[in-house]
Amino acid sequence: MRTILATIGLTLATVVAVVFVMHVQRVLVWMLIALVFTVALYPAVDWLQHHVRWCRRPLATLVVFLLVLLVFGGVLTLFAIPLAEQGTQLATRLPDMIADARGGRGPVGILLERTNALEFARANSDRIREFATGLGTPALNLLRSAVTGIVATISIFVIAYLAVLEGPKVVEGTLALFPPQRAERIRRVGGACAKTVTGYISGNLLISVICGVLTYIVLKIFGVPFAGLIAVFVAIADLIPLIGATLGAIVAAVAALIHSVPAAITVVIFFVVYQQLENHLLQPVIFSRTVKLNPLTVLVALLLATELAGILGALLAVPVAGVIQVVLRDVWHQRGRRPDAAATVHRGHSPPPDEESRS
Repeated sequence: MRTILATIGLTLATVVAVVFVMHVQRVLVWMLIALVFTVALYPAVDWLQHHVRWCRRPLATLVVFLLVLLVFGGVLTLFAIPLAEQGTQLATRLPDMIADARGGRGPVGILLERTNALEFARANSDRIREFATGLGTPALNLLRSAVTGIVATISIFVIAYLAVLEGPKVVEGTLALFPPQRAERIRRVGGACAKTVTGYISGNLLISVICGVLTYIVLKIFGVPFAGLIAVFVAIADLIPLIGATLGAIVAAVAALIHSVPAAITVVIFFVVYQQLENHLLQPVIFSRTVKLNPLTVLVALLLATELAGILGALLAVPVAGVIQVVLRDVWHQRGRRPDAAATVHRGHSPPPDEESRS
């Protein structure tokens, strides 16, 4: 009877846990992203707290997060001015571009004329008008998604701030539950895992900056309009593993095709070559120094995580693989240090002192 009741209880507990996770999965994702930011900013707060005498934990946390906000604000401001200018130029040229497209003139008009897109639009004008009328619901859903994104950003920032602020108390309280030797081991492994996550973030940012700068140079050489805007989009999209660079390449290639066919061919060739260099040179070299994972492990982790969790899995694949590698390496070293008592006795050696005392 006890076994039956225990089985029923475990089954019900599992069902309740699954239902709970399904209902709060959005919040769990926010917490997971906040954890990544916490691990990335935790060392900076610790350094500031230990190297500045008058700077205690609350002040150090506030200073670091304010610096992060200033850096993001500075980057946005740096790109906002040229992007605003290019956006104004686009808005000014848009009526002429539309008129040229309708008349079959200019790069866009010639492209539409060759693909018979104008004839299709004229023949199906009523359907296109109905489709445009029915875009109200998707626009409302897009607005809701934007509001949800703002709420998510604020929530992640607040969770990360509180986690960094209260981190030492949580860590010390958790380690106090274990014996000193095991607590020191957990602290050591946790520090190595944190370095892995920090290394992945810094390495991924470096790769994205390289991609954005090279894209801007190529587009600027061929005179493609709005090169800065496209390069920023490519750099941001490149943060997404596997599909990010391809998505940015499609946008850049379309923009170059609207400008001229030679520019489009050059941009496509550039992204094909750069994708190979990034996959086989940049990522292995950078991640081998920051995360210390070999290229095969990186590729397998990305494929499996993308299949299981989509884009979120692709974003977290490399740091999770690095953390697993750190834990397995520590377990392997600990097992290698423990002698096999039965084999030792069989070889004629005396058992360890604790075994003698037990006997």
